[in-house]
Amino acid sequence: MQQMDKMDHMKGMHHMDNMMGMHKMPATVTAADASTGIVDVDAGGMALKLHFPPAAMKALKAGDKITVHMGFSKP
Repeated sequence: MQQMDKMDHMKGMHHMDNMMGMHKMPATVTAADASTGIVDVDAGGMALKLHFPPAAMKALKAGDKITVHMGFSKP
């Protein structure tokens, strides 16, 4: 999927029209639990605990370098 197609797909899935604070950061996976979808990462010295659909992160393992894309919205 090309980059623009990915963004269009994400916009439709996550209602990104009112997203705020959007940014991305490089991170290193420190732990990943494919049964729960919980992924622990170190991002610039900050320990983050993230949740993904388990099927989406089942290939992640400790030591993997990833880019985390973040944002939030208010109802």
